[in-house]
Amino acid sequence: MTEDKDRNETPQGQAAEERGDYVTHAKSIGSWLFSLDHKRIGMLYAVTVAIAFLLGGVFALLVRAELLSPGEDFLSAQSYNQMFSLHGIVMVFGFIIPAIPGFLGNFLLPLHLGAKDVAFPRLNLASYYLYLLGVALILVAMVAGSVDTGWTFYTPYSARTGPSVLFLTMAVFIAGFASIFTGINFIVTVHKMRAPGMTWNRLPLFVWSIYSTSIVQVLATPVLGITVLLLFLERLLHIGIFDPALGGDPILFQHFFWFYSHPAVYIMILPGFGIVSELIATFSRQRIYGYMAIALSSVAIALLGFLVWGHHMFVAGQSVVSSVIFSLITYLIGIPSGIKVFNWIATMYKGSISFKTPMLYALSFLVLFTIGGVTGIMVGVLAVDVHLHDTYYVVGHFHYVMVGGTTIALLGGLHYWWPKITGRLYSEAAGRLAALLVFVGLNLTFFTQLVMGSRGMPRRYNDYLPEFTFLHQLSTVGSWIMGAGLFLVAIYLLVSLFRGKKAGANPWGGATLEWTHTGPRPDPHNFHRTPFVTRGPYEFDRIPELVAAHRDEPPPDAQPDVHLNQDRT
Repeated sequence: MTEDKDRNETPQGQAAEERGDYVTHAKSIGSWLFSLDHKRIGMLYAVTVAIAFLLGGVFALLVRAELLSPGEDFLSAQSYNQMFSLHGIVMVFGFIIPAIPGFLGNFLLPLHLGAKDVAFPRLNLASYYLYLLGVALILVAMVAGSVDTGWTFYTPYSARTGPSVLFLTMAVFIAGFASIFTGINFIVTVHKMRAPGMTWNRLPLFVWSIYSTSIVQVLATPVLGITVLLLFLERLLHIGIFDPALGGDPILFQHFFWFYSHPAVYIMILPGFGIVSELIATFSRQRIYGYMAIALSSVAIALLGFLVWGHHMFVAGQSVVSSVIFSLITYLIGIPSGIKVFNWIATMYKGSISFKTPMLYALSFLVLFTIGGVTGIMVGVLAVDVHLHDTYYVVGHFHYVMVGGTTIALLGGLHYWWPKITGRLYSEAAGRLAALLVFVGLNLTFFTQLVMGSRGMPRRYNDYLPEFTFLHQLSTVGSWIMGAGLFLVAIYLLVSLFRGKKAGANPWGGATLEWTHTGPRPDPHNFHRTPFVTRGPYEFDRIPELVAAHRDEPPPDAQPDVHLNQDRT
């Protein structure tokens, strides 16, 4: 690849310098708040989900601090219920669901596809402001009064508790529309905006994961919207839908809620699969082993995710036949997840592995998500779930998937694409230390909860028997270690914005289209000319050819019939 100096001597390079990149071409606040550029909208999402993550993390630390010893320490039982409810609501609806699609999905999807933007830029901006309004209503509910229903809003309790539930149900309803708009936008973009030559078997695996996630968002989120709207109308108009005192059925609420919320687990984790595929391929310098198997397993997980909601209701009184069927399908959904794990390991086999910070998060993901997946199969076993239901085992399993899976993958992706997003490099030593702290703290926090749950410790209790004291203390200390690691991440990333070394165009040697720009940060319209894709992703020995295809330069040793420099705008 040519040096930056050589690139800037070309008319294209001079034009790029004059135009600036997506950050510098317009600097007013209005140019950011009303931008139709998918990269800027992605950054707006990034700031908002970071604030939500901070709030949810503070609530979690307060909960763990209260559980450091038996009895009431500084939170009453009611305040404790509010803390764990707000932690769950903010983390699930404010952070985990929108984080990767809203931030990295928005920023990277058109770059991966060779497109200049998403299919519907205005709809993209509208989706962000709907999400922002939803987060604002969650904050209003926090200020207006007590919210102690948990993040599931189970009836009949949520139908009879304080008025803040009305704000929360409307917040979830509005944020749901943001997910639907984003999903529609991404599906159309993948179908209609791919660069010439980018067939389905040449898509980066991150695109496959975002595409699968979008299908789930569009199909499942309306069910949640209808459910919370019915709950809102029941409270407002006293119509008997879910509240048995009014003639409603609370089990109906559980069916509706989990029909969305189990697919929502895959809205949270599927984009993480795509990130890990990118990291393992790049830092192993290997083509992905079983590319189509990994790609189609994402689609299989998305579709099978609609068929397993009943495993949350084994003790809710549903028929034995239904429970057996849901249990079997739960085992089945472990197959595509296992395909991914085995194929990632096979990709690393005999690879030239570089243990940079993003790769450390990818390796952490392999360990943590495997634990989360295996413990999920355990609670899918009917006889075992009767014992483990509503214990800390479920809390540990859920957090191994959501924190050990989604959040770890997001951190890996953030570190991987940080030079592309900001044009700066962070401290590699600090990055490795933070990855170690997060890994150790996470396991100490949640593995002890698996042990507690297997011994019968119920979840959502602010008090416990003295026999659980040591395990709770270990879990709390683990949360402090993990919190320290996350704060370290925030510190060195912020420092890198002002004092970090300037990144090159492709510091990791990535082989997908976003790394083909002349500078570290893409320009406002991504590509000067629409790329002409001539090969699949992860072919690291052909990176110069990919770069030439984007920059209208003849590739090294190009064959006469390979027309890489056609104007295809």
